Amino acid sequence: MTTSPCYFLLLIPILPLCLLFLLFLIVRPRPSRIPIKGRHVFITGGSSGIGLALARQVAAEGARVSILARSRKRLEEAREAIRLATGVEVAIFSADVRDAEEVARAIEEAGPIDVLVCNQGVFVPQELEKQELEEVKFMVDVNLMGTFHLIKAALPAMKRRTRETGLPASITLMSSQAGQVGVYGYTAYSASKFALRGLSEALQHEVIADNIYVSLIFPPDTETPGFAEEQERRPELTKIIAGSSGGMKADDVAKVSLNGIKYGRFIIPCNFEGTMIAIATSGLSPQSSFMTAFIEVVGASFMRLVALFFQWNWFTSIEKWQAKSSGKLK
Repeated sequence: MTTSPCYFLLLIPILPLCLLFLLFLIVRPRPSRIPIKGRHVFITGGSSGIGLALARQVAAEGARVSILARSRKRLEEAREAIRLATGVEVAIFSADVRDAEEVARAIEEAGPIDVLVCNQGVFVPQELEKQELEEVKFMVDVNLMGTFHLIKAALPAMKRRTRETGLPASITLMSSQAGQVGVYGYTAYSASKFALRGLSEALQHEVIADNIYVSLIFPPDTETPGFAEEQERRPELTKIIAGSSGGMKADDVAKVSLNGIKYGRFIIPCNFEGTMIAIATSGLSPQSSFMTAFIEVVGASFMRLVALFFQWNWFTSIEKWQAKSSGKLK
């Protein structure tokens, strides 16, 4: 007895539908909408760049906004800029995220938080061999330990808040595309940003029972006040490797980020390149969208091939640069 070829042809459109249905059943955490209007949104690094842009956008949507940064003067300037743009008065808090006690005092004064955005970050690019350990420690303390300080201080009241209101809350961490893939000259910075992924994945397991969703944002190079200075510090080889990557404006990153936060997305890429990297590095990350999960499952192998081509290109650039630097290539 032979099976008609038509039988197998009929299976072709059915298999993707079966996969979609399976993913619909198994993706976790379940999708949720995070309300913004009338909620308390607390944003660190809120005096400039992505943080300021995000504060302005959530204020325009009717949120009660608090921003935290080190400089009181820049915070006051940011508060005035948001007031002029939206008519909303935001609360400002001056604290160094490296100091757990300062952070705890600021968060206690601000009151229970519904959406915590850990946006603070510093970036000092340089080869590890040449970089001072104090600079390495500075990045780790601000980018990673500062995030621990914020979450530890905010989490108890956030849990009580979700129980009282029945509404989901959000903890959002601002990583970087350098937190998805390592690049020459980013050794310390990438380490501090890669760590946020492990923090986020484990934290999501710990807080989902309290109706708190964790989001991890991966912006590319973004036009911020410190970007020009960062460019000057970048090693030449870093510029060659990372120079082809497209940048974004802070307002655009904030818009994409806010949309992802509202939908409780765990991974929030900000552009096409970031989406491709997210597919290639999806691994064991939580995923609430079965459609995105479908794209990850179907596209993972192809994106691995693309990633290998990128690595080939980068290593080729490194080899040429080293040969030129040593005088072997004229």
